[in-house]
Amino acid sequence: MTGKVLITGGAGFIGSHLAKKLVSAGVQVGILDNFDDFYSPQAKRQNIKGLKAKLFTADIRDPEAVKTAAAEGWDAIVHLAALAGVRPSIASPRSYIETNVTGTLNVLEAARSAGISQVVFGSSSSVYGASGKGPFKESSPLPATLSPYAATKVAGEQLCSVYSHLHGIRCLVLRFFTVYGPGQRPDLAISKFTRAILEDRPIPFHGDGSSRRDYTHVSDIVAGISSALDYRKTPYEVFNLGSGRRITLAQLVKTLEQITGKAATIERLPAQSADMPETWADLDRAQQVLGYEPKTLLRAGLEKFVAWATNASY
Repeated sequence: MTGKVLITGGAGFIGSHLAKKLVSAGVQVGILDNFDDFYSPQAKRQNIKGLKAKLFTADIRDPEAVKTAAAEGWDAIVHLAALAGVRPSIASPRSYIETNVTGTLNVLEAARSAGISQVVFGSSSSVYGASGKGPFKESSPLPATLSPYAATKVAGEQLCSVYSHLHGIRCLVLRFFTVYGPGQRPDLAISKFTRAILEDRPIPFHGDGSSRRDYTHVSDIVAGISSALDYRKTPYEVFNLGSGRRITLAQLVKTLEQITGKAATIERLPAQSADMPETWADLDRAQQVLGYEPKTLLRAGLEKFVAWATNASY
């Protein structure tokens, strides 16, 4: 395991889970986060409360602040900071470009300046867009993204490729497939649906329920990131991190009803044009190269999530 790791977005959902795992493994961890209000800043502070890590309260849009944080002898950067969400990006594309593209450029420049040799970049299954029927392979062409968010992730991947080629930074691009688990962002389906069912509120249900998603437990994503930090072979690689399975939206709601013991009230809404009809990860490359093996089946992961959501204070 790498000795010193800086995590951008380290107070967020995935970042905080990763930070806790690395700290428990004896890794020196730095967290760079601006605690924005896309969702509760207090929740993010709670995520890292008591964690033995060096905190840099800074925005990746500020190149000098990122350079200052990077100049502390880190062996690697895990770049997870981003404006998230497909649908919000439609309303505010410029903000997504500024944060996700220019911010990624700032992180890569800071890594170059500081002589950091390894960057792990958190990308998204949304890059596959209109690629066709899954399972999606990393070698699949990306003919048409469907949202500004997805476009910013494609741009980030390309910047990583460029900095690997020009400046010798080993860049590992990890395409995450719909991550869930304790602390999940409240705008995502599993979190939104669970809380609505528990609180007897209607579920905002877009489309006819036939869209399918590859839901991946955060513990499996963290294991994949940890393996990428140990990767030392080629200078640039792209890996899918998913569960390798998918479930329809309708089946997801039914499963949550079974776990909670409560019936959902469905608020029928039109399908969203920016939403992909299906996400489904081909895991062959990640399994063969990283030794990645997702361990949490969806039903078990949902049971744990419902238990957490029932008792969560935020």
